[in-house]
Amino acid sequence: MTEQGPERRLESLDALRGFDMFWIIGGSWIFYALHDIFQSPVTEWIRVQITHVEWEGFRFWDIIMPLFLFIVGTALPFSFAKRSALGDSRGRVLGHVMKRFVILFILGMMVQGQLLQYDLSQLHLFSNTLQSIAAGYLVASLALLYLDIRGQAALTGGLLLVFWALMAWVPVPGHGASSLTHQGNLAMYIDRLILGPFRDGTNYTWILSSLGFAATVLMGVLAGHLLRSALKPYSKVLCLAVSGVGCVLAGWLWSLAFPIIKHLWTSSFVLFSGGLCLLLLAAFFLVIDVWEKRRWAFVFKVIGMNAIAVYVATRLFDFRILSDIFVGGLERYLGSGFDFVRGLAGFAVVWLILYFMYQRRIFIKI
Repeated sequence: MTEQGPERRLESLDALRGFDMFWIIGGSWIFYALHDIFQSPVTEWIRVQITHVEWEGFRFWDIIMPLFLFIVGTALPFSFAKRSALGDSRGRVLGHVMKRFVILFILGMMVQGQLLQYDLSQLHLFSNTLQSIAAGYLVASLALLYLDIRGQAALTGGLLLVFWALMAWVPVPGHGASSLTHQGNLAMYIDRLILGPFRDGTNYTWILSSLGFAATVLMGVLAGHLLRSALKPYSKVLCLAVSGVGCVLAGWLWSLAFPIIKHLWTSSFVLFSGGLCLLLLAAFFLVIDVWEKRRWAFVFKVIGMNAIAVYVATRLFDFRILSDIFVGGLERYLGSGFDFVRGLAGFAVVWLILYFMYQRRIFIKI
């Protein structure tokens, strides 16, 4: 698959990034509160979908984090091609990669690792989506620098197989091999061993699961190569869609032996969620960049252009507090509908700030 030079910025990728962030910065508030108003089987189902499964399985909310990682990967071939066109050396690109890795890791400690508590006893070293992005971004960037596309694809599959083999064959003291219980699995054992008192205390695992984080980002990288290729637009859509269906089916089949568990980022979870990401990318690319139907996606594009910045901001501050200035007094009149209005107003405050930044072309990058 040959590649062409850097093209114009893909609006579909910005919109998809914004769609993903929409749920994180306010969409979940809005849709979760619908059940308070309507109390119907449909709104109850929606509320359930905006929560994570306790352990095994998959719900809509479980796609949000892998989609974030996948999109980071999809943008990388475009970013690296741009740097290459500007004449950046491999060493200079590597320096930027390492700098970005460190910044993402520190931001992760700020928003979820209790870094801003300034209390060593409360510090969590590895506990956040941004840090999973940092880990996956580092591996994917090194792969882009030192491997060709076939090597990158082989590395993606190899990471999934290595994670599966380690989880299946390496025994955990007191639990044996192949344990996938909350506390008896190898990934949790490694986190407890290495992170010790700086672990976040949840059932999520991070160090060994970084193999899966990297695989998710690399799936995005491969999709990015496809989008940069010389294939015709409809052929790109077809390849994305077929690959997406294939990955979903492969993930489901593998889950019969190696369950889909987001907390561990199992290999079956990577394939299943990655397949859904490919299908979403195919749909957004088709509608926005092929059919050029863009106006509906403007709300998402505004969010997607400052995704990391707004993620950090909304993790550090609840913007519904600001919205209470305008709608707080309505609680007495709205009753069960107040949380919906408060969520909508909170999202509106965030979006208007982002729109202000968009209009003035203020895009915060790291």
